Amino acid sequence: MGEPDAKRQKTEEPKDVEMKTEEPKPEAPKELETDCKESKAKPLKEEVGFEASECTLNVVPSLGGRVLMPLTDGGLQYLIAGARANVGIKKGRYLYEVKMVESLTPSSESAQRSRQPPGPRNLVRLGFSTKDSPLLLGETDESAFFDNEGFFTTEKTKKESVSQRFQRDQVLAVLLNLDEKSPNKNTVSLFRDGVRVSQPQKLPEAMVGKALFPHVSFKNVTLHVNFGTQMVPLPFKCHTVAQSGATDGVKGPAHDGKCEVVFPVGLPDEGTFDWLDGWLEKHPNFFELSDRAIVRWAEKSGIAPSKAASWKHSNDKPDPQFGMPLLDDFSARRIINSIVATQPRNYVVMEVKANLIKEERTQLLRRFQNSCFKTVAEVVMGEPTADFKSKVHAAMLADKQAKAEEEWQQRKLAKQKERGCSRQRRRQTRKQQSNWQRSRRQNRKQRRRRLRPPQPKPQPQPLRVAKVRRRARARLQRLHLRVKRSRRRKKM
Repeated sequence: MGEPDAKRQKTEEPKDVEMKTEEPKPEAPKELETDCKESKAKPLKEEVGFEASECTLNVVPSLGGRVLMPLTDGGLQYLIAGARANVGIKKGRYLYEVKMVESLTPSSESAQRSRQPPGPRNLVRLGFSTKDSPLLLGETDESAFFDNEGFFTTEKTKKESVSQRFQRDQVLAVLLNLDEKSPNKNTVSLFRDGVRVSQPQKLPEAMVGKALFPHVSFKNVTLHVNFGTQMVPLPFKCHTVAQSGATDGVKGPAHDGKCEVVFPVGLPDEGTFDWLDGWLEKHPNFFELSDRAIVRWAEKSGIAPSKAASWKHSNDKPDPQFGMPLLDDFSARRIINSIVATQPRNYVVMEVKANLIKEERTQLLRRFQNSCFKTVAEVVMGEPTADFKSKVHAAMLADKQAKAEEEWQQRKLAKQKERGCSRQRRRQTRKQQSNWQRSRRQNRKQRRRRLRPPQPKPQPQPLRVAKVRRRARARLQRLHLRVKRSRRRKKM
């Protein structure tokens, strides 16, 4: 049977559907980078890579410096590694590529007793820095970098989300633009697999006008760093750092293969570490080997020591109490002592007790029997120089002022707390008095009710009866008024 005509027409009628207007997607900014011209300058004679002296102790360069591997044993898995290239850029536009080859998850034997380390387990920072900046990115204003969480950091603490996250097996290109004719001059950009993931970011003022070196920092990952031919092409042509000419490129600090190992010899608590700080300022190419250096390295990696004082703590052998057994027992010292001889660089071995005792000093010297190392003893005794005295006095004055300010702040907070407590006590007393007065009034009312004889409560009457009574009362009042009026008329 066919459907009725009315039903068929009803089903065939088009339904009113509200058409949703699609909002136009915001257009991506126009790419301002253009193809580069062929360079006619003489190429650099030096091969671009990473020197051992420009890497932290937990970095192992391999395959000609193209692959950077970290050490992840003895607590070194908690410490950030850093490496700076041996060639920098002073003008022009150049890039280098990085690929995360391996993501490591080192385990700890005492993981149940240790606290969780702060920050991500795997960390990658890619950027540029000046020649004299520290080996860890982000310590000073002379570095700018992107990290694997999508943030761009400059000026130590200025951090903002500017890009997408990146992970393993992705090719990342970090582009530095120092071309004065380009609209993106003095900027750094990030590309992932040939696609821009970050708009050009301005370099801080402390880096403008200086030669900038490719710099990476990482933790628990293996990186492949490419300075040569591009692995993934960009939307425009751009030279790599290895293709920079002698006019645009700058060589880093040269290393002739001869290294010095300095052993300071001084008395305990006689300003030996103060002397070392001043000596390192004059000799920045030396790397400190001491427990103090490991503690500072952990603090720079985001691991704060305990604020509680320890009776075992001293300048020579600190007791930081990180809450991680591999760091608290200085297992990293054992790993570092086993690899220092394989990494030719200048060292200063700051062991106050071991450098004084002949047997322990002999054991320290055995680590540097290689012919490339020259051992030197620096005796730190006798009358200090005027420069050293002035620096120590300035440091003592600064510490005294800092302690005085801290005590003043504590007294100020104590006064504010006391004022707040006194106000709170006054409020409580007022509240107690008001409660006491209220209870006293209630007690008086209760006594009066007890002394007053009980009165019978009026019985509730129905609504209709009350209404009838009101009407009758009104009639009586009207009748009285009529009688009064009539009597007045008769008298008149």
